[in-house]
Amino acid sequence: MQRPPLRQAKTIDNVFNSAYWHLGQQDFTINEIRIKLERKTENQQWIDTVLARLIEGGYLKNDYDFAVRYCELAFSNQLGKGAIKRKLQIRGISATEIDNAIEQVMDEQNVDSFEMATSRLLNRFVNFYGTNKEKVYNQMTAKGFSRAEIDHALAQHPQRDTLRSKLAVKADKVDLTTEIIKLFNKGKGKTLILQELKQRLIDVSDFEETLYQLTLTEQIDFYQSCKTELAKKRYNLTDYKDKSKAYAYLSRKGFDSDEIKEAMKLDDE
Repeated sequence: MQRPPLRQAKTIDNVFNSAYWHLGQQDFTINEIRIKLERKTENQQWIDTVLARLIEGGYLKNDYDFAVRYCELAFSNQLGKGAIKRKLQIRGISATEIDNAIEQVMDEQNVDSFEMATSRLLNRFVNFYGTNKEKVYNQMTAKGFSRAEIDHALAQHPQRDTLRSKLAVKADKVDLTTEIIKLFNKGKGKTLILQELKQRLIDVSDFEETLYQLTLTEQIDFYQSCKTELAKKRYNLTDYKDKSKAYAYLSRKGFDSDEIKEAMKLDDE
């Protein structure tokens, strides 16, 4: 929906009142207030006069003083340097003034960014149940902390062992039997199935027993699967080079030497 046009100022007092109203809501930079007043009037002389009076009266700070004040408030709210830089850059403050302001405030207030990250993490998370490592890093990064600061904060957290990756949390919900059958149906052999399950951080302590039971019930037959995968290719097994390629292909698929040899023997017949 289009915003209705702002009622235009008829006197310079209207411009003053607009400026005071905006500054009563929050602090603004000189340029931000100028932009707001230019919506109120096209009279640049009025705007310049109002800005000069506001600066003289201390209602408006120059960019550096604004950045210093912003840093003071941000650090008191446990906001990291990264977030401060992003927010001040958006508001038109130069990188040099931002860096100088951050350095000044950190020096004056003895701000330790590593301790601040540790404190924020402890205040935000009693433990890490219900979240995951990626979310914690994303949240802390959004608050302006570096990877090193987050690592330090996690190392100090008494419940750090409860923090797990998204992959590990997802792995807890996985049924081993179902996953083995899924991978088997994709034409993968035992070695490759085990490798993929480990990569996904799935508990494979019962892998051998589960595989044995699936074999007994004939839900899995790696010998037949190996033959099926070989049949999908057009290797000439009477040619030594092609036979070597076929062996390498089936080996990469996770089949063992007995399964591969049997598949090739059956294929020859």
